[in-house]
Formats: sequence, structure tokens, C-alpha cells
Amino acid sequence: MTTDLAAFAQEKGVKYFMISFTDLFGGQRAKLVPAQAIADMQEDGAGFAGFATWLDLTPAHPDMLAVPDPSSVIQLPWKPEVAWVAADCVMEGEDVAQAPRNVLRRLIKEAADEGLHVKTGIEAEFFLLTPDGEEISDPFDTAEKPCYDQQAVMRRYDVVREICDYMLELGWGPYQNDHEDANGQFEMNWEFDDALSTADKHSFFKFMTKSVAEKHGYRATFMPKPVEGLTGNGCHAHISVWDAAGKDARTNVFAADKGEGQIAELGLSEQGGWFLGGIMKHASALAAITNPTVNSYKRINAPRTMSGATWAPNTVTWTGNNRTHMVRVPGPGRFELRLPDGAVNPYLLQAVIIAAGLSGIRSKADPGPRHDIDMYAEGHTITDAPKLPLNMLDALRFYDKDDGLKAMMGEEFSDAYLKMKEQEWNSFVNHFSRWEKDNTLDI
Repeated sequence: MTTDLAAFAQEKGVKYFMISFTDLFGGQRAKLVPAQAIADMQEDGAGFAGFATWLDLTPAHPDMLAVPDPSSVIQLPWKPEVAWVAADCVMEGEDVAQAPRNVLRRLIKEAADEGLHVKTGIEAEFFLLTPDGEEISDPFDTAEKPCYDQQAVMRRYDVVREICDYMLELGWGPYQNDHEDANGQFEMNWEFDDALSTADKHSFFKFMTKSVAEKHGYRATFMPKPVEGLTGNGCHAHISVWDAAGKDARTNVFAADKGEGQIAELGLSEQGGWFLGGIMKHASALAAITNPTVNSYKRINAPRTMSGATWAPNTVTWTGNNRTHMVRVPGPGRFELRLPDGAVNPYLLQAVIIAAGLSGIRSKADPGPRHDIDMYAEGHTITDAPKLPLNMLDALRFYDKDDGLKAMMGEEFSDAYLKMKEQEWNSFVNHFSRWEKDNTLDI
């Protein structure tokens, strides 16, 4: 049954709705709509000039309408007179094919038509910095190995508790919070869900975390590598596939009794192995989506950090319960993709996982050999696995060459994404840096 947003407002005391969509670069865009006008907006959508956001549109395009999905509505726990609602972008009666939430919705339907319902959980790491973004907010957070630091997490208890309380109030099922491997870095975990619900929650989590941090005088950032020499922000995704969506799910089709062979002995089904094979097959191209910024490649190709490990992959390998690889199978029926970083678009992350996995199932893709070594200490001994892209341009070139993945993600989306990201890369290389002067002035 569809939620009537006007009735929701009256029942909950909501005065304003944020009708929100996410553009190609992960930017969250919204209009603040009074509750008195939400009935019309629920039917027709709020109007936007698409060119004014990071979408491949021109000033001459007609209005783009963001039509709210009432099933996604969330009353802001810290400002209950306002409710946030995710929206789907429409132009002249048709879905905007390049809009990230539309890309994901299409792929979810495609998977469902084959009886596959992807569920994921994500681990969105973030830093708490000073308001100018220049320093870690806690001057006492200086330990060489700060992960799980009891004193450090309690010095930011007010921020962590407030965010966790809100997730409890929203029914997300948060189950643990910790200080992460870098000074000033935190992670908060909540229960896995259907791919679209996880994407909406991921999007809202970023908004909520930034808002609560600002309230306390800090700046939360999900930037992949905000501090040189420290571990970067990952956004690991735990992936499983079920026989139905939502509460109707009964059977995890990735789960199997442990048997013989490198996949079966970990408790993954044949289909689970093929899905994993799709992730491995498309990994180099996948990076263009999962690691979407120039800064992303300072995380996955980082030298040893102060704590002793980057906790990020640089090679296309998979393993059992071993965190030094790109994909980890920690137990039966699921696997963890450790490639994505904090800058990943919440909707495109889920979309590209489904696209690569479906491709793998359809082609019965072999994930290749399992490696059970410590990749940080012995990775140089692996000769049968490709390195991940060294920079954003390499990743975009891999994506552009991967016709299968591009088709799965949609040609209109792929063309728009490549065009906009190549413009971003050109902007970066045209930037005159201090490094150039320091290393070239006296030549």
C-alpha cells in the first residue's frame, strides 16, 4: 500500500519534505516542499534544472521532475518537522535513464525477473575533522594503532551515540560502532537489506552523519583519503542473493552445504560462485564506479599507512576469511567486496554489483583461483591476477572497454558517466600543482 505523504505529514507533525535525488557524482540535491503542497508533488514531482547538477543535460532541456518514492520517506530524527524522501527523476513522462536511482531500479527489476533478489549491507567509514577540513577534530587522537581505541571513541561519544540513537529510532537495526584504523575515523554498522533500501539508507546516513557532525562543531567526510599517511575511508559491501524481496525472503540462494572445491568448501553455492565470477571478471571496470574520484586511487594504491596496513586492495583477487584481498568470503552464503570507497554513489554501488553479478550468473563466470595468502606481505608472488587501475583515467578506460558491463548499466548512463568523469579528469590534470614547481623549477 502506497504511503500518502500528506496523511504522513498530518499524522507525524511534518511541516516540510526534502524531495531528494542523487546525481552522477553522488551529490545530494533537494527541494524543500511545504506539507501543504506535498500532495501535488507526490503525483507530479518537484521541478529541477538538470544542467545545474552533475547530470549530462543542457540548459535547453525541459524541466526534470523528481517524483518522490513514498516508501522511502524518513522523518528527520534531529529535526522532526522535516521529512526526507528519495525521488526518481523523470523528464516528459519518461525516466531519466542516466539518473543513478533509476539505473538501480531497472537492474533490480531485471534481477527479480530471473528470480534473484540482491541484499546488501555496507560499512560506510568516515572521518570527523575540524570545520575547515584541515585537521582531525580530536587533538588527542594520535595513537599509532588507533583502531578500536576505547578512549578515542568515547571522546566522540556524543556524536556516535546521537547517530546510533537515530538509527535505532528509525528501525535500521544498528549493531556496532567503533573507532576505525585511522586517527579521527569511525564506522557504524546496521542490518543488511534489499539493495534499493540499502542505497536509500546509505544516502540518508551520509546526510545524517554530516548534519549531526555540524551540530557538534565538526565536519564529517567520506572522502576516500582525506589525510595523507592514514588509512582511507572504505565502503565495503556484503552481498547475498535471496529467493524473494523484503520480509518474504526465505532462502539465501548463495548459501550451500560445505563441500569440495575452492568455492563449495566456503559454503557458497554454484550461483554464488558465478556471481562472484562476474565481480572478478569486471573488477577493473567496476573501479570506475566503486572508486569514482581522483582521490580514490590514493586509497587503493596507497603505500603502507601509519597503522601498518591500508586495509584496501590493489589486485583483483579473492579469498576466504582474509581482509587483504579485494573480495573476502567470511562465511557461508555471502561475500564482502572491499573495493568501494567512501565517495561511491550509494545507488551506483548497488547497481554495478547487480550488473556484474548478473553478468557472471548468465555466463557462468569462473572467479579464478582462490588465494589464501597475506596480500600485503606476499602479494608480489601473485602473477596470475591483474592489478587494479592506478588512477581514475585508467579506470574509466577499463570501463569504456567493458562493453558487457556498459550495456548492463545502460548505454545512456554509461555515455553520460564517462563524459562527465572525463571532464573531471581533465580539470584535475589542468590544475597547476605545487608538486610540479617543487620538482621541475630547477631542471
